[in-house]
Amino acid sequence: MKHEKEIIIYTDGACLGNPGPGGYAAILSYQGRKKEISGGYRMTTNNRMEIKAVIEALKAIKSPEKYKIKIFTDSRLIVNAFNLGWLEKWETKGWFRKGSEKVQNSDLWKDLVKLANGLNLEINWVEGHSGITENERCDKLSKEEASRSNLPPDINYEQEKGLQFFI
Repeated sequence: MKHEKEIIIYTDGACLGNPGPGGYAAILSYQGRKKEISGGYRMTTNNRMEIKAVIEALKAIKSPEKYKIKIFTDSRLIVNAFNLGWLEKWETKGWFRKGSEKVQNSDLWKDLVKLANGLNLEINWVEGHSGITENERCDKLSKEEASRSNLPPDINYEQEKGLQFFI
């Protein structure tokens, strides 16, 4: 059996108020090396930051199709969207849930679907604030990002909500 190269990723998102200033973070581990990534926005939601963390983690991998990628998140939304087939259902229905109810954050979900397409992904749930070192570190980083001053706008979110923004 061929030995697969494996990347382990922990992600988290946070918001100070929901909506409010938000941050995301991810820790990527490969063959004993770790890379931390994080960022934030001045007005966003917790769910957007959870999704953004996964997006940015996948973007950080050169040639992700060459790896088995295990993602660990405390977001049941992320886990269920992948593992219960919600993403496929939403995409098939034109990013609507039932009737005319739009899927929230479809801009980010669409980006995530494009990135994840064709990858060997495993999405796992971990309990937040349960002492898992990488999850706790992502939580800390995402909250630090949300607390920074001069955060950029989450343009899609602010436009959708009709908020005026200045870049």
